[in-house]
Amino acid sequence: MFNIILTESRQKSSVSFETKEHKDINHADRYRLCNTTDICSFVLMPEYDIKEKNSVKHCVLCGELCTFAINTEIYNMNSLIFPPYVHEGDRVIILSPSSKIDKSFLKGAKKRLKSWGLEVVIAKHAGSAHGTYAGSIQQRLKDLQEAMDDEKAKIILCSRGGYGAVHLAGKLDFTKFRQHPKWLIGFSDITALHNVFQHNGFASLHAPMARHLTVEPEDDFCTLALKDILFGNKLQEEIAFGYTCPAHKLNHKGEGTGILRGGNISVFYGLRGTPYDIPAEGTILFIEDIGERPHAVERMMYNLKLGGILEKLSGLIIGQFTEYEENMSLGKDLYGALADLVKEYDYPICFGFPVGHVTMNVPMINGAQVTLEVGKKEVKLSFNTHKE
Repeated sequence: MFNIILTESRQKSSVSFETKEHKDINHADRYRLCNTTDICSFVLMPEYDIKEKNSVKHCVLCGELCTFAINTEIYNMNSLIFPPYVHEGDRVIILSPSSKIDKSFLKGAKKRLKSWGLEVVIAKHAGSAHGTYAGSIQQRLKDLQEAMDDEKAKIILCSRGGYGAVHLAGKLDFTKFRQHPKWLIGFSDITALHNVFQHNGFASLHAPMARHLTVEPEDDFCTLALKDILFGNKLQEEIAFGYTCPAHKLNHKGEGTGILRGGNISVFYGLRGTPYDIPAEGTILFIEDIGERPHAVERMMYNLKLGGILEKLSGLIIGQFTEYEENMSLGKDLYGALADLVKEYDYPICFGFPVGHVTMNVPMINGAQVTLEVGKKEVKLSFNTHKE
């Protein structure tokens, strides 16, 4: 279980500050985390004013300490094109490139995003149904292409995953998008689109989608983190961020720097051998999945191993694998089997990182340069910064 603290601070100014007296906790809820039956109590402590109008947010879950920090520094991630930060009044388009979605989640996401001061447009076929898909291939493609071409839009929020994004992979035209880049947001099946966007030179956000924005409270950690990233945390071009979580007994200690790539392992496994395959050299790879049997996950990992992907990585982040039966068919649990599979590599490897089909699904910038530090007591994933 995680005990999570979100902080914001000026790294280079060494600003000292004092908080006001604690006020009453303004929210309490309960969450199920990771692939366990443990229930953790969630509370959000009030914000405190500090110098330069920064703030400190605390959210506390019972269990081990896990700190998530949003730190302010000048940064320049020049390996890919990063869309600009958004401002109040900017347009976000919600669409459904994969499976169909309950329309209540479209309405809920719209309400949440409007509360951020954004103009929200729901794509024509976002709530459609064509079998298990949110419309035909042509309808889903039309919605996505129009969103990419929209000069006023700054964000494309995918409503959900499921299956179907791969239908659009080779059909997208980035000509107008290059003139007006925007953030693509989503995870799970949206991994296919993240790979396509990276192939075309653009960073994107592996982050919660419409259901999360609807059902989670206003002070939800991942929702606030997503908002901070999109808006530049009120600091425009000076924001960087990182995550720190407890060490896992299966971790490989070490430090590595590279480009963050990854997502749902089943999806990018399906893109192996295509132009949208993940490049291995210099990559910090993160993986997660839902409902996959242990031997199926191991098979996919062996594909990466035998294909020369794993040996070329700069680091590996094994996230949450959920909703599967731990039947010990591999002679040990899934994490144990994966640990055996990667034990020969000397780069940093961490297990149990909070990314995947769980409430604590922290936003990750696909295509960003990061440093992964796996230590004896904790794991740090830092989105690297440097002055131009």
